[in-house]
Amino acid sequence: MITPKNVNAALLALAAIAASSPAKAASDYPTSTLAEYVYGCMKANGENRDMLQRCSCSIDVIASVLTYEHYVAAETFKQMGQVPGENGVLFRESAPAKAATSELKRAQAEADMRCF
Repeated sequence: MITPKNVNAALLALAAIAASSPAKAASDYPTSTLAEYVYGCMKANGENRDMLQRCSCSIDVIASVLTYEHYVAAETFKQMGQVPGENGVLFRESAPAKAATSELKRAQAEADMRCF
């Protein structure tokens, strides 16, 4: 027998499934990139189920804001910018580096607001 209580429970379950499915843009990101992000996020914020959900949400939001190519460029500039001295200055101070890292920071800020 279908009761309003059963219908409400079914609707809540469907909403939970829809909310937990990855963003469409995340399908453009390789699984290894998604996993690496979630792993690093969990290492930094806590290794528990709640952080798994929040970190997964975070990369999904980033993927919905940035294309994979832009994400890779920003992460590359970020990593190479950590090289000390003149070797890293191009990756820290050039206009493309600043634009890419700024775009990534905006995406991460959006992810933080939505997921944390």
